[in-house]
Amino acid sequence: MGLTSRSCYFLLIFLCLFSSSVHGFNESLGESLDAILHDHAFRTLFHGRPAHTGALYNASLPANLAGMKVSAVRLRSRTLWRLGANVSNFSIPSRTLPVPYVRRLLIVYHDLGNWSSYYYNISGYTLLSSVIGFLVYDASNLSSKTGLMKLDLEPKGKPILIQFKNSVSPSGIDSRAKCATYGADGKVFLSEMSLPYVCYSRSQGHFSLLAPSKKHHTKVLRFWAIGIVLGFVGLVLVGLTGTVLLRVLTMKRTHGMEREADEGEVLHTFWVDSSKMPCATGTRTHPVLENSGRP
Repeated sequence: MGLTSRSCYFLLIFLCLFSSSVHGFNESLGESLDAILHDHAFRTLFHGRPAHTGALYNASLPANLAGMKVSAVRLRSRTLWRLGANVSNFSIPSRTLPVPYVRRLLIVYHDLGNWSSYYYNISGYTLLSSVIGFLVYDASNLSSKTGLMKLDLEPKGKPILIQFKNSVSPSGIDSRAKCATYGADGKVFLSEMSLPYVCYSRSQGHFSLLAPSKKHHTKVLRFWAIGIVLGFVGLVLVGLTGTVLLRVLTMKRTHGMEREADEGEVLHTFWVDSSKMPCATGTRTHPVLENSGRP
């Protein structure tokens, strides 16, 4: 079986004490919880009694894990391929195969209940449902003492359907709710819901419904408001700067024209009635009268 139940508990406590706060969720903490739940599911369901193929078993959990739900079912791969499986919150379609391929597989379902936010706390988001999930193991040899090999599922046609209607928090659904898939390295992948309380996946894992927290939403609105104000102020400053530059250029051009006029030839003036007129001091050539050459 690999890690014993007691060893898993000590590992889980160690990670709780020394885990650091990261963006997303603590993957190591989640993996340790999976090991604990799998260990209890295996010992409760199959220890001392035969495991009937296709029958759903509910595991018994200790008091310190009260609020969680774990169930498991053993299936033949060919049955899963032909008929699929509808268990708990998940509907696995037909034409689905385990990867790598095995003759029999064990599917362990999890519902973390009120422990969801502890193990899968996402900064800036609020959980609208409990975290549910399922993991797939090789069940060809349940008497193996070395532990069951973890598998994956590969739907060849339709995706796996996940329903949250029975695991939504009392506050209800939020119009901003998104489907959350908790992947490797603590990453969370968000996608839109095509139907209320329904999400889709093409592999095993853990899932929930999330919505941006009010504080996070307020920060986003504040960011956009500040951006709009700064953009408006920037446009006003650009307009004022352009106006000032245009005036400066116009004044510079006017001063240049006046300077050229001052440096040019100075003309004398004389008065004609009440008007002041320019008058040249001399001419280059003297005028010749038409009749000046008459004999």
